[in-house]
Amino acid sequence: MSGGFATGEREWRAHLGTLRQVVRQELVARQLAAHLPGQPSRILDIGCGQGTQALLLARRGHAVTGLDASARLLDDFRAALAAEPAQVGERVRLVQGEAGSVAGLFPPSSFDAVLCQGVLMYFADPEPLLDAIARVAAPGAVVSLLVRNGDALALRPGLLGDWDSVATAFDGGSYRNRIGVDARADRLADLTAALAARQLPVRQWYGVRVFTDIAASDAPLPDPVTLDAILRHEERAGRTDPYRQVAALLHLIAVRTDGLAAPLADGPAAPLATFSCRHTMLVYIQ
Repeated sequence: MSGGFATGEREWRAHLGTLRQVVRQELVARQLAAHLPGQPSRILDIGCGQGTQALLLARRGHAVTGLDASARLLDDFRAALAAEPAQVGERVRLVQGEAGSVAGLFPPSSFDAVLCQGVLMYFADPEPLLDAIARVAAPGAVVSLLVRNGDALALRPGLLGDWDSVATAFDGGSYRNRIGVDARADRLADLTAALAARQLPVRQWYGVRVFTDIAASDAPLPDPVTLDAILRHEERAGRTDPYRQVAALLHLIAVRTDGLAAPLADGPAAPLATFSCRHTMLVYIQ
């Protein structure tokens, strides 16, 4: 992770494996899987953290570079890698560094996919990071951004009865998140336009955590049958209007072009490829 996240890192690590985190990571993994190339690809995960998404991709045969500023989270990632078959570990390269240093760390057009999930919210000005993502993404590369939904920022505090925060959310784009860090939200139209200006037209977008966002930060996982139902319904809501519009998080999928325009997908997203959440929880459960 990068930016202001560092002050909340301890809280983040304490809540890995809880319901809200598992729902987030599993939905993002399913949504992304529907767009990545089938053949092994070069993937950059900016703010890879403990490696939940990167590890899943390495298991699928991709060559993954994980970038993170936190030595502790990278150590967590290495510990998870140590439990994997050797060939999985060989596909992963870990780099300690700030997200803002992407352009100086990697050559232009060096990745077939770039993930930047839960990172933009910690940058008061995300423009330089978006520039860097466009620079390192090769033509045809998939770009995955996970951001706080600025169009529905008042929903969480409203459902929780925090009326002072509701007033602030209606009128602004910042908020205090669950790990105690002041962060920033993005509106779908604004972020879509910013990506299009960088030859990164959005091909699809999803909502993440429609129903479970107000669960307690330490809410444990339910029994497997209930968890499967939660994920199934969250997944459907995340690709269906009007539900995805009020999700806590937005997951945008863009594709790097050479000037060819592509419209935003306004309609419901196509059904997604599904794989078992057991793989995700191997990383969560310490």
